[in-house]
Amino acid sequence: MSYLRIETKCVQGGYTPGNGEPRQIPIIQSTTFKYATSEDMGKLFDLEAEGYFYTRLQNPTNDAVARKICELEGGTAAMLTSSGQAASFYSVFNIASCGDHVVSSSTIYGGTYNLFAVTMKRMGIEFTFVEPDCSDEELEAAFRPNTKAVFGETIANPALNVFDIERFAKAAHAHGVPLIVDNTFATPVNCRPFEWGADIVTHSTTKYMDGHGAGVGGCIVDSGKFDWTKYPDKFPGLCTPDDSYHGVTYTERFGLEGAFITKATAQLMRDFGSIQSPQNAFLLNLGLESLHVRMARHCENGLAVAKFLQSSDKVDWVKYPSLEGDKSYELAQKYLPKGSCGVVSFGLKGGRAAAETFMKNLKIAAIETHVADARTCCLHPASATHRQMNDEELAAAGVPANLVRFSCGLESAEDLIEDIAQALEKVAD
Repeated sequence: MSYLRIETKCVQGGYTPGNGEPRQIPIIQSTTFKYATSEDMGKLFDLEAEGYFYTRLQNPTNDAVARKICELEGGTAAMLTSSGQAASFYSVFNIASCGDHVVSSSTIYGGTYNLFAVTMKRMGIEFTFVEPDCSDEELEAAFRPNTKAVFGETIANPALNVFDIERFAKAAHAHGVPLIVDNTFATPVNCRPFEWGADIVTHSTTKYMDGHGAGVGGCIVDSGKFDWTKYPDKFPGLCTPDDSYHGVTYTERFGLEGAFITKATAQLMRDFGSIQSPQNAFLLNLGLESLHVRMARHCENGLAVAKFLQSSDKVDWVKYPSLEGDKSYELAQKYLPKGSCGVVSFGLKGGRAAAETFMKNLKIAAIETHVADARTCCLHPASATHRQMNDEELAAAGVPANLVRFSCGLESAEDLIEDIAQALEKVAD
């Protein structure tokens, strides 16, 4: 069969056992691998042969799961990382260094915003943050001669804006740079950014892909479509010899399909070591096998909860991309026709105090620094994930102080609504 649908890829992608081999992806829980001769191992270090020599760079379990995610996204190469944060960092740092510049959507996960605006700024990489619905003129003005990439999230966490992938891809490509899209909330089940012009996709696999709160992880997938060789002066790390790795030129040795991921593995993973453990990769694969089934239920519950919240006189506003009338509704219909996600953001009329009262009275939903789980959880971002931001930064990121992020799990939608209703009753008018 030349083509498999995404449901089949979720279950069987990435690994095909041979005769008498394990049906489930084996956990290769080993730091190192044995070879008969130094020459055999030398070929691996020179990137002249396929194989494994140290799990910090590659591991068979991790590679099988990365292949599955690569197939789901429609890419050409992928790698697992220790977390979504590591994936975001590697995806940018693989092509940008001190003195470079990146354009990013302002409505991104608070941890990513801090990574870009504070930590990577200290490394000499400057970021310009633009509103996702900025004008064409404002977007154009954000680019500089030293811009190396554009970054955005398919569905922003927790602002829930839908990123106009096609528009930002067009702008990025007009300036000779790739578009990097964090597809964590949508997952490839609901959106495949490469089909809309994105070049690199990242994930926090900790969320829907794992789906059970069992293992932290991240992933980077390359579309293999961006032609780095058209801009050798802009991307010397990919187009000129790497003195730290035997003088290999990644685009020459591995082509457009493999250069980006090979460099990120051989260079960044070697030096930073943000590996995903084989055990976590195994757990991630178990989650991926049911991703297509779970996402439909998450979206069903999310829409039901959003509609209920919209009807409450104690709720100031509701943000959910698939809710008719939402600011991102039209973009959601374009990019996310099968549904967006299970996360609903809303603001209580009583502000911070009302949010705290509401959350402490929930019975089913738990207060957690987590999202996109089989179990329903909620968070007040201004007091947790985004607490490093001041009020002005919170507003710019689309995370006002009264925002509650409610992540609908796989429970009964009726039970979730009843839980919300009783908690709202405890909030003062």
